[in-house]
Amino acid sequence: MKIAVLGGGNGSFAAAGDFALQSHDVRLWRRDAVAVAGHRAAGSRIVVRDANGRHEAQLALVTTDIAEAVRDAELILCPTPAFAQHDIATQLAPHLRDDQVVFLPPATFGSMIFAKTALDSGNRAATAFAETGTLPWLTRKHGPFEVAITIRAKRLPVGVFPLTRAGHALDVIGQAFPGVIEPCGDALSGALMNAGPIIHPPLIVMNAGPIEHFLEHWDIHKEGTQPSVRRATDALDAERIAVREGFGYPAPHFPLANHYATHGEEWMYGRGSHDRLTDSGDWREPIVLTQHRYMREDLQLGLSFLVSAAGLAGVKTPLARSFLAIGGAICGEDFLSGGRTLASLGLGDLDREGLQSLLRDGFES
Repeated sequence: MKIAVLGGGNGSFAAAGDFALQSHDVRLWRRDAVAVAGHRAAGSRIVVRDANGRHEAQLALVTTDIAEAVRDAELILCPTPAFAQHDIATQLAPHLRDDQVVFLPPATFGSMIFAKTALDSGNRAATAFAETGTLPWLTRKHGPFEVAITIRAKRLPVGVFPLTRAGHALDVIGQAFPGVIEPCGDALSGALMNAGPIIHPPLIVMNAGPIEHFLEHWDIHKEGTQPSVRRATDALDAERIAVREGFGYPAPHFPLANHYATHGEEWMYGRGSHDRLTDSGDWREPIVLTQHRYMREDLQLGLSFLVSAAGLAGVKTPLARSFLAIGGAICGEDFLSGGRTLASLGLGDLDREGLQSLLRDGFES
């Protein structure tokens, strides 16, 4: 299958390398012209390290030309931070074609940003947009052309926009992730599976002091994941699940408690993934509180979206609001009045029925 991967970060390199190892035709696009030139000069390869050793993956193309990257691609994967979505969607919009699938893992309802940006650009192609609850790889780059994959996802709940194109979209995504994809309905259902805004805000806020004091010696996923933090995480996740139920989405809701559990329902990364993450040492890294994506993507954007969706569902989210207030105080900003909301996405005038109709049929229904 022809796959375009957008971005130059951890997830994008893991995706490009992993897909190439599966013998897919992979084109990697990124904006950094100097990095692209260096990558091409080095042979357009990515070294993938995992539990089975070291593997060299050959990419079909590394380019700064997004039109070249996505031409004839069946799947376009964009695992970039949510705050980069507007810019990438604008560059991608004119080049989308019928039957292509844009997959955002995860996205904070970014599927709507990509779909609406394409519409606003005048592109009427029958493209499907999808998102899931987590990045399909626990991964970190170890150099300019090398990436370590600690865990590959075992269950990925995927929502599709518009829902009428879900059959084709899930088939295409399933070819890239065989045996892993689980349909969860429309794109809002997929967005409300996003684990990042649940696991990361308690970790970065409740560990703010140790993060600043111990710097790279403090791993928020290891030393920072204490029982008190876990209780707060479970309570925040209960708000997410209540919002899902408020919209009428059925189980499974993939509760985050299953990520840490040794029994019961298997979570997205499977059994023992948390211990393997912390044992790898790759997440023992310096964190600048006011700049890190856990704060800017998961807390500022992710929780503001959860609170906004909760308002339409008629669900109270006091803990999500509290983390937004505290995170904003840490950054010296008002997170409660900004962030990503249904209104900021251009959907603020829709009632619940109107939103669900849009999610089902698309913008031109």
